Amino acid sequence: MADRMLQFVRLSQQTPDKRTASARKTDFGEIYQRFTAERASEQSSRCSQCGVPFCSIHCPLNNNIPDWLKLTAEGRLEEAYEVSSATNTFPEICGRVCPQDRLCEGNCVIEKGFESVTIGAVERYVTDTAWENGWVKPPTPVREVDHSVGIIGAGPAGLAAAERLRTRGWKVTVYDRYDRVGGLMIYGIPNFKLEKEVVVRRAEQFAAGGIEFVLNCQVGRDISLEEIRAKHDAVLIATGVYKARDIGGPGADLAGIVPALDYLTASNRDNLGDSVPEFADGTLNAAGKRVVVIGGGDTAMDCVRTAIRQGASSVTCLYRRDKANMPGSMREVANAEEEGVTFAWLSAPEAFEGEDGRVTGVTATRMHLGLPDATGRQQVEPIPGSQFTEGADLVIKALGFDPEDLPAMFNEPGLAVSRWGTLTIDRRSMMTRLPGVFAAGDIVRGASLVVWGIRDGRDAADQIEQYVLAQQTPAIAAE
Repeated sequence: MADRMLQFVRLSQQTPDKRTASARKTDFGEIYQRFTAERASEQSSRCSQCGVPFCSIHCPLNNNIPDWLKLTAEGRLEEAYEVSSATNTFPEICGRVCPQDRLCEGNCVIEKGFESVTIGAVERYVTDTAWENGWVKPPTPVREVDHSVGIIGAGPAGLAAAERLRTRGWKVTVYDRYDRVGGLMIYGIPNFKLEKEVVVRRAEQFAAGGIEFVLNCQVGRDISLEEIRAKHDAVLIATGVYKARDIGGPGADLAGIVPALDYLTASNRDNLGDSVPEFADGTLNAAGKRVVVIGGGDTAMDCVRTAIRQGASSVTCLYRRDKANMPGSMREVANAEEEGVTFAWLSAPEAFEGEDGRVTGVTATRMHLGLPDATGRQQVEPIPGSQFTEGADLVIKALGFDPEDLPAMFNEPGLAVSRWGTLTIDRRSMMTRLPGVFAAGDIVRGASLVVWGIRDGRDAADQIEQYVLAQQTPAIAAE
């Protein structure tokens, strides 16, 4: 075991062993192996314990990363877990799905010259070890308090707020329209990145701690927002964003052109053992098909890698910019390339070809990068006469997500929205224009990362508590 830090001058970076592409593309198991105790200790000891920890600064949760790396290097894993979980509701999930190459590891002080500390892999190892040893406990409060909160949405933001308030003794009820807890963590992220047992065991812990879940409950259909407000001292809206951005053009209505989330949800439900008619009849199944995925973010990478595992005959990703400018994680791109995905960089779809009402190809134009726009990002411009057609039996649109029309869905016109459709809140209090109704996560900031959802949920919990206590103070004083 390592007995001191700053070992980056002696030890090279070693990432967890990765299953071979030929093996992993035949199933949906996670592709990275877990660190051994010795490897986790050695890699943690590479931390420079710098005076200004840029890894923490660039983590949305400001995790105390150098502290739990040092504890891991010393073999003090239970303490490492306590430090990690103090700032992070789901460290085992962040260790798996966070784009560490863009956040903590990408800003590691030793990254230039010595390669970064493998923070994500250590985080996963510490938390998985904590689960195995029974160190992870339900959010049981020291004492109960007479406060109640209703949370709409069982995704990262909603669950983070639920856990934080429950540990403080609040009565917490989480309402969700789906039949399982987890939001996109359960239905949007494929198993090869996040096995569903990891999410399920957290949900079970939360239920054991006294958090009540009301599932298959659509606000505005099964219960009104007004009814939820009447039941609780405060309400948090953390629904996420689920409306798929669309792409037009000739042939856009052909059969075989599907939204990314529909496709991923069908795959995840099938892996969970659910009956999925659209998967069984081939509508949302890539087996034996030429698949084209449009988009360049992490959702697009999830789609192309899912299609490979379903046995697609070919998988091509069309993205209108080049590799250096794509928004997805470079690690995910590398994994996709290893598994046999073809990338058509600088290619912008224009139309869809079809036969007998079904898609047979995507017509695209080659692009080149021009001058930077006002944001500093290079503009894309078409190359005249460069059209080509990519054959396709299944086209998956992975162009991002926008908010649903919550004021209409909830039948609550008092909910103000921005020009992007996200809920408008007071940035300090996180409250909407409805007194006692707060909002957090993607429904406020737009489609983002799990880790940002966790941060927003924890912050919202603090603001909710402050608001309710302030509301009750005058009544207490009057007594």
